[in-house]
Amino acid sequence: MQQATPQDFSRVLSSMCTEPHPDARAAAERFLATNPGDPATYETVADIERSVVETLGELAGLEEPAGYVTSGGSEANIQALRIARNRADTDDPNVVAPESAHFSFHKAAGVLGLELRTAPLDDDLRANVTAMAELADADTVAVVGVAGSTEYGRVDPIPAIATLAEEAGALCHVDAAWGGFHLPFTDHEWNFAHAPIDTMTIDPHKLGRAVVPAGGLLARKGELLDALAVETPYLESRSQATLTGTRSGAGVASARVALDALWPDGYREQAARGQANADWLATELEARDYSVVDPELPLVAVDVPGGEFDALRGRGWRISRTGTNELRVVCMPHVTREVLESFLDDLDRVR
Repeated sequence: MQQATPQDFSRVLSSMCTEPHPDARAAAERFLATNPGDPATYETVADIERSVVETLGELAGLEEPAGYVTSGGSEANIQALRIARNRADTDDPNVVAPESAHFSFHKAAGVLGLELRTAPLDDDLRANVTAMAELADADTVAVVGVAGSTEYGRVDPIPAIATLAEEAGALCHVDAAWGGFHLPFTDHEWNFAHAPIDTMTIDPHKLGRAVVPAGGLLARKGELLDALAVETPYLESRSQATLTGTRSGAGVASARVALDALWPDGYREQAARGQANADWLATELEARDYSVVDPELPLVAVDVPGGEFDALRGRGWRISRTGTNELRVVCMPHVTREVLESFLDDLDRVR
């Protein structure tokens, strides 16, 4: 069989994954065959997972977090809604979320038998809490806010969404899968210390620089995870709250090493660099008379004609569009100023 090599990241502009930290890559290889899904057998990686959850809680303003390292944001979002459904006393459960909610919530609704009610956004592409309140009722089991939307990098008004959840008697979940490693270095109110949220998605394999897969689910109280627990009679540990059974310890170990290497100063420098690149790119695009969505986080959405978009793809740029067809540039750590200058040079050639 022909030897295959991964593509490099030099022209990947729309992905929310990036090159792992080199030490995280090495740790992943060492722990590849361990299974944190069987913590009584694989005690070392289980201990590491607990320490990862503790540090993720530190990032997210929670001193004694519960949770685990998931396969990614989709699993964490599914599990959060599963907690909400399992704890609720209704035969007709629904979830209220903004239209900017990740497509994994549609997967979760289908898997869990939930009605997903999505509210329109406000003029600045954030959740419209008034519109969300109109959708909530006695059967609402969860209210969702997004802290770093995947299309526009917007941060919803999380305290107001948490208040809405309390009023509805529902669980409040925040999806900070991408934004969670950037937001600690901003003035946004988004985490457990800012509002009475119950659960959060936060992914080390995005801006956290761990290997894929390494997502994260955090819960304010351990009893929330009890709603997920099932008996595991043939394992040494007698119950399990995760969605998957056997899980590689690679993501767990890599997350620990990345956090050790980068939290907090490395992530702070990374956040400043990414935001500076996004702001610079937005300014350059506006100077070329493109319509640009102001980059609240290091993500630039720009209205580029279809012919130019296709020509850029033809030149090898790995780019994608929002639901309303803007080109997305996510200023991940591998997206340097030099890369962006090269991108603009090609954009100028195809205009």
